[in-house]
Amino acid sequence: MNNFKEMLKNARSREKCRIAVAQAADATVLEAVKYGEKEGIIKPVLVGAKEAIEEKVKKAGLPSGSYRIVEPGQNESPAVTAVRLIKEGEADILMKGLIPTGELLKEVLRKENGLNTGKTLSHVAVFKHPGFERFIFVTDAGLNIAPDLAQKKDIAQNAIDLAQSLGVAEPIAAAVCAVEVVNPSMPATIDAAALAKMSERGVIKGGRIEGPLALDNAVSVEAAQHKGIKSPLAGRADILIAPDIEAGNVLYKSLIFFGSAETAGLIVGARVPIVLTSRSDSAASKLYSIALGVLSYRV
Repeated sequence: MNNFKEMLKNARSREKCRIAVAQAADATVLEAVKYGEKEGIIKPVLVGAKEAIEEKVKKAGLPSGSYRIVEPGQNESPAVTAVRLIKEGEADILMKGLIPTGELLKEVLRKENGLNTGKTLSHVAVFKHPGFERFIFVTDAGLNIAPDLAQKKDIAQNAIDLAQSLGVAEPIAAAVCAVEVVNPSMPATIDAAALAKMSERGVIKGGRIEGPLALDNAVSVEAAQHKGIKSPLAGRADILIAPDIEAGNVLYKSLIFFGSAETAGLIVGARVPIVLTSRSDSAASKLYSIALGVLSYRV
């Protein structure tokens, strides 16, 4: 898959996923759900107060009979109910509705709910930029603020696993820093070199990692050769691993607002994918995020 049209086509070929939307009474979220249902890739399970959801559903134009409403049980929040539906096998993937992200992730991380794999949860954004024939994955731009090396290891593995779910057989990841040499005064470069060595020794599996690399050397073979970087991976990155959330977030928004890139995003690392959409996301981006969740879901 090299573009979002192919992603949607592949998602349509899969069995529909039941998507549990925690606190679904939100016009923005229901817009995304409507498009996913229309494309035939999901069966919506809308969690929250029935009356409030029905009012929003009517305005969103979701067809009658195409969704199920589940009201929270006594002393349950929508987040608790949505996660319980996953635990009990009544839903396949999660989607954040009108609740704080932390509230939903708190329930995901409770060991008794069975969704916590013990790995670091991380956000992975998938971009289709007009200048590239392949998808570019960026992580972590929205969840882990200042990850340490152990967390970066999980973040890298999560992104590799997601890339493979989109058909990238052996993803190439670049641990991106301000420079392409190890500098003791820049701890991110030391972490980058360690990630590359972990990949070389099979600690991180399924892909290959090079680092440290500056952004130009990560995505441009010509730039890497100009700098004299002797690596078969330099300039060919599918995945860009940011040193921290600030660098990742700036890169994420730059691709959208300066680069006119299309995007989708997920929180990964739990037993099931977690779909998050922003009010600023386009309708297409919301749909692509749901499709990404469907394709990364593993029975």
